[in-house]
Amino acid sequence: MTTLKRYCSPEYCAIFLLLILGAIVRFYDLTDPPLDYHPSRQLRGAIIARSIYYQLIPDVDPVKRELAISIARSTGRFEAPILETLAAYSYRLIGSEQLWVGRAFSIVFWLTGALFLFALAKRVASPLAALFALGYILLLPFAVQASRVFQPDPAMTMWIIMTGYAIFRWQETPLWRWALFAAIAGGMAVLTKPVAGYIIALSAITIVLAHYKPWQVVRNPQVWTMAFLMAVIPFGYYLSNRQGNIGSYFINWTASLSYLLKEPSFYVRWLSFLSDLVGFSSIALGLLGVWIASKHLRPLLLGWWAGYFLYGLTVPYQMYTHSYYSLQLVPILALSMTPIVETISERIKGLRGFWRWSLTVWVVLLIVIYPVWLSITAARAEDNRAAAEYWQKIGALLPAEGQIIALTQAYGYPLMYYGWRKVTLWQTSGEQELAALRGREKDFETTFANRLDGMDYFLVTALNQFEAQPQLKKTLYENYPLLAEGKGYLIFDLTHPLQ
Repeated sequence: MTTLKRYCSPEYCAIFLLLILGAIVRFYDLTDPPLDYHPSRQLRGAIIARSIYYQLIPDVDPVKRELAISIARSTGRFEAPILETLAAYSYRLIGSEQLWVGRAFSIVFWLTGALFLFALAKRVASPLAALFALGYILLLPFAVQASRVFQPDPAMTMWIIMTGYAIFRWQETPLWRWALFAAIAGGMAVLTKPVAGYIIALSAITIVLAHYKPWQVVRNPQVWTMAFLMAVIPFGYYLSNRQGNIGSYFINWTASLSYLLKEPSFYVRWLSFLSDLVGFSSIALGLLGVWIASKHLRPLLLGWWAGYFLYGLTVPYQMYTHSYYSLQLVPILALSMTPIVETISERIKGLRGFWRWSLTVWVVLLIVIYPVWLSITAARAEDNRAAAEYWQKIGALLPAEGQIIALTQAYGYPLMYYGWRKVTLWQTSGEQELAALRGREKDFETTFANRLDGMDYFLVTALNQFEAQPQLKKTLYENYPLLAEGKGYLIFDLTHPLQ
């Protein structure tokens, strides 16, 4: 009876309600094609998952299997294809390719991470503050949108939270089970996405150094075991995986853009971008929470914040252009604000009657109902099924033989996935600006000659980009005939130049 009363308590009812709401806003309109949020990143995962799936089914057309594999090879490989493999085997069980499977896995990963965050928050703050952390990670509109995607980021964030929970428990009670739990979870986080290494490493270092003297660290076998497993799990894969492109990624996105770190405008753009995602007040309160956190919680928060900041310095361009690069900031903020919420909750304990109930109503309206309404409204406003059919049509229109260069959306992945056509890309104006930032800008004539060498057709679907590049537009219209033209697309025949 005591156990039954415990699980029927207001706290457990609130946990259950928040989890249900968090699941509803994410599973809503689950089957809509993943073209709503960073489609290039989601469809890259879908393309890789399809290539794995086509290798699992024995009775598929060999030509189609090879095409699926060829298209997948043309995408960048930067992480272990964990989510893609799970999706492919799920396709095999279901009997067909269903893109919503990848999204469903990400949602489950996020909900799992949210529970571990609540368990961690409850160990360092009051139940009310822990509920706030749970509500924040589950209902923040940015977190809703970015955690229902066919990408590894939700899984990476889950492993980061689990590592934080385990290493915090190890800090409280240095038992082998917590050391091994932290080591495996940390290794899985870095395996899922290598950039997790910044947060994992720095949080582990700050906690260890906060509770042990250097000579104690050197003699502690648990510390060495954690460090070894956290490193060997991901590096065992990445060092043996010859398909990886981590070296080129570092050159393109870190080394060539490192000069941005010297510009104050970079930090302003980064903070402004984060303010749009999570709100400036959340950032300010989260940072304030580090200062007033307990001595047991502060080392973990310092490690998480320092890891996130160092990570941002290594990919400066993405930090103010790609929102999912800051997804791991959501649990950092949620836990960082718990000391603030606990302080406020102590102040309002004396409220009674009308003031207590009116405050409860306002909290529910502002922190629960309003963000849920925003997330559902955003999901209902977008239907991408017609867009998927459009790309299938474009793929059918393109000649079966010949090489295609395209000025198109999302790195050509929608055409590759839905249209089953492999293309070479003509740079958008944004990519040309990025090339200029890297110091690799070339004149138009040289670029045009190099890019079109060996190409048979030029596809244009990004019409706004086409208008933004008048020299390209003029050159194509004056020198090559239109093979096909319709709503949203142009196809130029490069094999029969105009006289």
